[in-house]
Amino acid sequence: MTQHEIKEKHPLLDEHGHLIETGYAKSLILDYDRKAIKANKLRIKEWDYYLVYNDDFAVALTIDDNSYMALDSISLIHFKEKWEHTTSPMKVMTLGNRNFPSSSKEGDVVVKEKGYYIEFLNRENERILNFSMDSFFEGKKIEGSIRLECNPSDSMVIVTPYKESKVHFYYNQKINCMPAEGKVTFDGREYIFEKQNSFGTLDWGRGVWTYKNTWYWGSLSGVVDGHLFGFNIGYGFGDTSNASENMLFYDNKAHKLSQVTFNIPTKDGKEDFLSPWTFTSDDGRFEMDFEPVLDRASNTDFIVLGSNQHQVFGRFTGTCILDDGREIHIKDMMGFAEKVSNKW
Repeated sequence: MTQHEIKEKHPLLDEHGHLIETGYAKSLILDYDRKAIKANKLRIKEWDYYLVYNDDFAVALTIDDNSYMALDSISLIHFKEKWEHTTSPMKVMTLGNRNFPSSSKEGDVVVKEKGYYIEFLNRENERILNFSMDSFFEGKKIEGSIRLECNPSDSMVIVTPYKESKVHFYYNQKINCMPAEGKVTFDGREYIFEKQNSFGTLDWGRGVWTYKNTWYWGSLSGVVDGHLFGFNIGYGFGDTSNASENMLFYDNKAHKLSQVTFNIPTKDGKEDFLSPWTFTSDDGRFEMDFEPVLDRASNTDFIVLGSNQHQVFGRFTGTCILDDGREIHIKDMMGFAEKVSNKW
């Protein structure tokens, strides 16, 4: 497939609200400006999502503003004990008043509401994630503070158009392999993240989406033979004819992949998310087995709005090939793969 790399800095949108250039980049090179959007303002979606995990447990934090509604979410996930708790308060008609930064490089994202707060503080070469929720699960409080190292490194950036409309688009960055340290406290237990074996991932998204979408996303961050290693894989919506979002990261450098297919098993005509998956690529550079551990599933349907999510955490085993032909072999490394269908 075509893999067009964006290399020159310029605005994301032209005076008509159309994308000037589509494809992928290795940094957030294009300038996003919410005011330049010409689509219905109720369709604008902006969010920051952080996942921090090690082999035993994880925390996921979301602040988003979908214009007609906003969602703040805290998840605590325990892989060994195979449970997860998620609480996601919602607000209506926020209309961009959360003032998300136009870049992931600077600016804080902070939400403080009755009974909880979440802070994403952006400091030079580090991110500080602070959060607290008085009634997180069964009336019990959760709180935490985590520091992520975010040194200059390559990331996955993709500019995706929609064939249905020139004023719809998705501008997305995934930052992998951020060493994490900190502590989360819940229900009398402490969950300690140590930077030698704990890593954070940022999903930074800005755009105007069509109403109905399904996407596939997979991610892994860790250490292989003393080297930072991770990947971002995915597909499913928008016009990706100019680039895929599939990328390997090795010692903070990106290695671009072509197309990767998620082979989700089926049983009795339905997807069986907790049976072993495989992943294959058209260029032979990403071949993986995936052994699920836990399915963080949710299914909501409000007729007009709906979401069916399966974020499956598990262990990857297989081979990746870097741009220079070197083979990276991984075995039983924790990551996740998901399928999400939304009407929003």
